[in-house]
Amino acid sequence: MMQSRTNTCGELRLSDAGRKVTLCGWMENMREVGSSLGFVVLRDFYGTTQIVIDSEEMMKEFGAISKESTIRVEGTVRERSSKNPNMPTGEIEVVPDRVEVLGRCRYSELPFEINHSREADEQARLKYRYLDLRNPEVKKNIILRCNVVAALRKSMTEHGFLEITTPILTASSPEGARDYLVPARKHPGEFYALPQAPQQFKQLLMVSGFDRYFQIAPCFRDEDARGDRSPGEFYQLDMEMAFATQEDVFAVLEDVLPPVFAKYGTYDRASDAPFVRIPYRESMEKYGCDKPDLRIDLTVQDATELLADCGFGPFRDNVVKAVVVSDFRESRKFIEKNLADVQVQAGNPAYWFRVDENGELVGGIAKFVAPVREKAVAALGLKNGDLVLLSAGKRTDAQKTAGVLVKTFGAAVPGHMDKEQYAFCWIVDFPMYEIGEESGELEFCHNPFSMPAGGLEVLKKAESGEIDPLTITADQYDLVCNGIELSSGAVRNHDPEIMIKAFELVRLGEDDVKAKFPAMYNAFCYGAPPHAGIAPGIDRMVMLLAGEDSIREIIPFPMNKNAQDVMMGAPGPVTEKQLEELHIRITENEKQ
Repeated sequence: MMQSRTNTCGELRLSDAGRKVTLCGWMENMREVGSSLGFVVLRDFYGTTQIVIDSEEMMKEFGAISKESTIRVEGTVRERSSKNPNMPTGEIEVVPDRVEVLGRCRYSELPFEINHSREADEQARLKYRYLDLRNPEVKKNIILRCNVVAALRKSMTEHGFLEITTPILTASSPEGARDYLVPARKHPGEFYALPQAPQQFKQLLMVSGFDRYFQIAPCFRDEDARGDRSPGEFYQLDMEMAFATQEDVFAVLEDVLPPVFAKYGTYDRASDAPFVRIPYRESMEKYGCDKPDLRIDLTVQDATELLADCGFGPFRDNVVKAVVVSDFRESRKFIEKNLADVQVQAGNPAYWFRVDENGELVGGIAKFVAPVREKAVAALGLKNGDLVLLSAGKRTDAQKTAGVLVKTFGAAVPGHMDKEQYAFCWIVDFPMYEIGEESGELEFCHNPFSMPAGGLEVLKKAESGEIDPLTITADQYDLVCNGIELSSGAVRNHDPEIMIKAFELVRLGEDDVKAKFPAMYNAFCYGAPPHAGIAPGIDRMVMLLAGEDSIREIIPFPMNKNAQDVMMGAPGPVTEKQLEELHIRITENEKQ
């Protein structure tokens, strides 16, 4: 039973000519040709059908209906005299015998034209998201998301994983971002936290004896928005495997993801398994970042020694990185515009010079490099027509700026980016520790629960001073696609003794670990299997598949950049009674 419909608006074809049908949908528009001739486009979830009006009486009935009202039309299918090959139902039209208004649109003007909603102001789109979603171009991204999630769920089940849901109300724990806190009514002064990830629960499932776990997990982090990150909540394909190594995790994802990208992606090419493995330090040196876009053929070279004594101030006592763009034919204006964009993104300036058709160095800082021209040509492999882009500063700053140069000029200069593909890679061997920018002391670089490569022995050597703790790498990995980090994962540190030693190096003892992570620490003391996992972001994955630049385009009801739901009015005030029940008081200063 389809609510009195015989067919959908995307279903009828020429073979249906002569049939009596009933259609339901939204009246998209009406075009009047005369007093007794008009055309109506009826739209539902499945498509559109043209309704042709050929009587004054029916014209009056349709004329009294406002656009975007929902209606039921009964009539006869006939062949169109003027067919529309761009429309699936373009060979037929329906001549109505009866029209009934099911839900009247009571506004004479819409906030935006439905079929052009993507051109509207974003705040208007978010406020009237239910209208925005009527646009077939917007709706198709949500349908894509549903299909991708269904395909991932099916594939994970076929690989022997059990879908297990983990708690939404849990304890606050230091995960790297700010928690969303929920006051506990029955426990005055205490709070639940929404999970930033199901990390501890999925590891506890491994300790519980479940061999392979996954879920399409909601995660909550109070962090700022950006193009590839939505504030508030996001979803990830969360998975964990017992008695598993890094290669076991890689094998699963390299089997699960390529078919999904091949079937649903905007591009019809994707990396074959095994994906390229790139050590973290190599990625920073070669690509200037740990999220390389392998569709771009530009790479970073070290020019520190070459240009140390060239006389250019910013290079003195600094690391210098070079990016060579071959066969460059753009203007000086083009160079300067893109360098300005690089400075905005990197926070540091970049420099340039060119090799002209005669082999001379020209433009930018050419006069400083000219004295070492022959060495530069040999060291950087320069040819006539090459553009050389340069960054300088502390190693991390020089690398970061060089990475932005690669991505900016790689995308902007023709011939250096094979865009229409999905290029996957694994970034591996992340540093276990780093020197904190604020503390100036040793801190965990990323995930404190990753297994250090070398285990307890390497930690003891670092403790005794036999090796530098900054040289310790972790069995930790990121999955990157087209320059976007889809996921972080790791082989977990499942041994309490190794865990305590890892924390002692950052001045935290056994009592601190027990206090911060009591359930996991205690569980590991009852015999934990080696385990590993990962959690690719669903939102980022669908964004890549849809070819969208903003993650909000593939989320049904996204928040704006300020983490506000302008459609529902969230966050919003609550009553004094609600606050009293939760033992919360808002002070006057906070109200202001």
